[in-house]
Amino acid sequence: MILEVAILNIIPGQEDAFLKAFSEAKAIISKMAGYVSHQLKRCVENASRFILLVEWEKLSDHTEGFRGSKEYQEWKRLLHHFYDPFPTVEHYEIC
Repeated sequence: MILEVAILNIIPGQEDAFLKAFSEAKAIISKMAGYVSHQLKRCVENASRFILLVEWEKLSDHTEGFRGSKEYQEWKRLLHHFYDPFPTVEHYEIC
């Protein structure tokens, strides 16, 4: 199991639009091969910051399968214009 972690800094004032777009985008990711689950959490101290946690069966399900898919192009269209700066994505595994 791999945990994808992305800190999402949303352009201030765009948080509600981001959440609306994410509600559509989550249907895309949840249908991908190797997807297990996800959580989107909002920062208490900074309402423009979110953390996205996605569990994948294996790393390549995210890095090759999802990112290489046509569905990812729709994900990008829905979400990427909200980020400033663009998020760093890291992957974690159980020790």
